[in-house]
Amino acid sequence: MKNIIAKKEILQAFRDKRFWIIAVLVWGLLLSAALVGYVNYRRIQTERAEATKTVNAEWQNQGDKNPHSAAHYGSFAYRPKSPLSFLDFGTDTYTGMSVRMEAHKQNDAVFSAAQESTSLIRFGELSTAFVLQVLMPLIIIFLCFGAFTQEKEDKTLQLLYSQGTSMQTLAWGKIWGYSGIVLCLVLPLLAVILALMLTQSEVAFSGAWLMRSDLLLLCYLAYLFGFVVVSVWVSAQAKTSRAALLSLLVLWVLACVIIPKTTVNLASNIYPVPSSFDFQQAIKEDEAKGIDGHNPEDERAEILKKQVLAQYKVDSLSQLPVNFDAIQMQEGEKYSSMVYQKHFTELQNTFNKQNKLSEIVGLVNPFLAIRQASMALSGSDYVSHADFQQQAEAYRFKLVETMNNYMRDNSKTGDWYFTVNKELWSKVPDFQYKEPSISKVLSNNSLALLALGIWVMLGVWGVSRIKFSM
Repeated sequence: MKNIIAKKEILQAFRDKRFWIIAVLVWGLLLSAALVGYVNYRRIQTERAEATKTVNAEWQNQGDKNPHSAAHYGSFAYRPKSPLSFLDFGTDTYTGMSVRMEAHKQNDAVFSAAQESTSLIRFGELSTAFVLQVLMPLIIIFLCFGAFTQEKEDKTLQLLYSQGTSMQTLAWGKIWGYSGIVLCLVLPLLAVILALMLTQSEVAFSGAWLMRSDLLLLCYLAYLFGFVVVSVWVSAQAKTSRAALLSLLVLWVLACVIIPKTTVNLASNIYPVPSSFDFQQAIKEDEAKGIDGHNPEDERAEILKKQVLAQYKVDSLSQLPVNFDAIQMQEGEKYSSMVYQKHFTELQNTFNKQNKLSEIVGLVNPFLAIRQASMALSGSDYVSHADFQQQAEAYRFKLVETMNNYMRDNSKTGDWYFTVNKELWSKVPDFQYKEPSISKVLSNNSLALLALGIWVMLGVWGVSRIKFSM
């Protein structure tokens, strides 16, 4: 009986001209969003690959110079676009794409797309994720709001019920029918996405990214299926089609507009973050006065000097077999890196608290849950950006350490005219960013994935308790 009802709903939709208008609109939005996103992705990926090649060549061919001068010359780290980010731009538009890596200084990522855009960027961008997260639920509502109310108004519901058709059977038949209709709407998109992904060598032969794409698909199917179930349930409870449509539209506005904005404002007020200026000033103050405020830079330098002289059993810096200047600079790098990690960790903890609040609210709002899961699986969430910052800082520290240690072991204190050639530059490997593992992504977003499961289960539970009413 369920199959008959489902088939009837699908055929009825296909015979309705309004459905084909909606279908053309959805196909146009989804396909254009996917194609435009992919074109931009390939352009940005190519630009960053060329920039990376250029800065690596500049490092290798910088000529003879002092190792510490080379550390000041530094290099750049460019974050590659993740293979699925063309579907969900996430925070990529607002976070920087490159980090300047140099001695004595930890820089933030800069040159985000938002910096080069107008103020209209605040209203969002047309992406595949936006269409699936915001517009598709609205389309599902217009498809399903009359699932039961139309039967009531046409006086056919009582006839079906009197013939022994249970409300659950009727509901599940309609749910599977509408689910088939929704699948027909997104099926062309799935084919296009698969074709675009297979053109990327990093995805075609990567089990991790294929797993990410499969999980992303499952999350969106669960999200949209949940809206179908809830829409049918609301239609069963409502007295008229108008009441059902109004109730579902209120639900959509709350879930996709009001609650997300309110949650963001609430999180930023409860867990405020320092400005970029205040963040950098706090780092500079701790470097100068010490993390505890009682270990200034001059005292640390004097203590280091005594320790090194005692280590080599000499009375003056000129008697050292190593370059004390290089030792002191490297110790300064260690201390500044420690200070940076302290403040960066504090900042990350604040952002994590903000995100945790959003995840908790996501347990009752599927939009927040799918948005978080989609960004994470697409590799365009803030966690991925922070991971890039950490890897860039680790690379920067290793680069400076290599320069300082070479200078320490191959020159004398005060010998600032000591120079080396490209043989030393080649000892520094190129920066290679590694995406977080799939297990780490799932662990960090377990609450969002759980919320999507709860969303579907609550809808199923509600359908199982539908009772006959006119």
